Amino acid sequence: MKIVILGGGGVIGQKTAHALAASGTLRGQQIERLVLADIAPPAVIDAPFAVGTRTGDIANRADVDAMIDADVDVVFHLAAVVSGQAEADLDIGLAANLHGTLNVLERCRALGTCPIVVYTSSMAAYGGEVPDPITDFSVHNPQTSYGAQKVIGELLLTDYSRRGLIDGRGFRLPTISVRPGAANLAASSFMSSIIREPLNGAEAICPVDPAFEHLYLSPRACVANLIRGAEIETEALGMNRCMLMPGRTWTIAQLIEAMTRIAGPEPARLIRWEPQPEVQAIVMGWRARTEPVKALLLGLRADESFDDNVRYYLEDDRPRA
Repeated sequence: MKIVILGGGGVIGQKTAHALAASGTLRGQQIERLVLADIAPPAVIDAPFAVGTRTGDIANRADVDAMIDADVDVVFHLAAVVSGQAEADLDIGLAANLHGTLNVLERCRALGTCPIVVYTSSMAAYGGEVPDPITDFSVHNPQTSYGAQKVIGELLLTDYSRRGLIDGRGFRLPTISVRPGAANLAASSFMSSIIREPLNGAEAICPVDPAFEHLYLSPRACVANLIRGAEIETEALGMNRCMLMPGRTWTIAQLIEAMTRIAGPEPARLIRWEPQPEVQAIVMGWRARTEPVKALLLGLRADESFDDNVRYYLEDDRPRA
């Protein structure tokens, strides 16, 4: 089994790599080689199999060809320009999220071996006049360029799968929280920072009010779902290759209450409430309630409570003194 993780230097890419290293298998086969590819050199991980790293830009077809070997079995396509950056700069978003995804699919098509492609889409695929809750059959109506680019990727993934060029499966991710590391340009970045920074003893800014609802999933559960997604038998996927990934809906107030239950009252005092209209304009268009029936039937799972998300951050990611 030979695997490539595009976006292998990012949080989810690295965690997926560590999870694969811990198991040593995927789809019932021993992993022989794992390649971590990203625009900057990914961190190398220890594993019981060969691990390599490559750098390149998925917006460049030659780079993609060099990152995806001819004998690859599974590609995790996690690479993307995040929501806030894609909204601020249309061309950057189009280059990575649209043309980059097409480059990945075309490279996999050229292999002639129908590799499995696991694609991370987004809940930003929905917005505007959609039902509440969103179901597996709700119509896409993205209200951002990022969402539109992800939807186009979903349609291409499904069509290439229909043609037998790849074996694709796409998942619309909830917001992943609590993410480790520094804040990024994603509009949802504050949904981790208002928990992460206070737990680390630093101040954080919340740009929305405490009643703001959103859909969340921990990094640990996201990785487990992506690996499960790669292992689903092709016949079980049916004609709809892209689906909701399970998550849980909570308000900002409930996130802070969970943090307080786990870590006491002090961290919450480090949150400063400052409305940010440019962030609100993006996140208020996202939808928070879903019924991910198909993914649940296929074995994907959500966290039980946001208390778990906080605990996982403390166990897995909080910097040690």
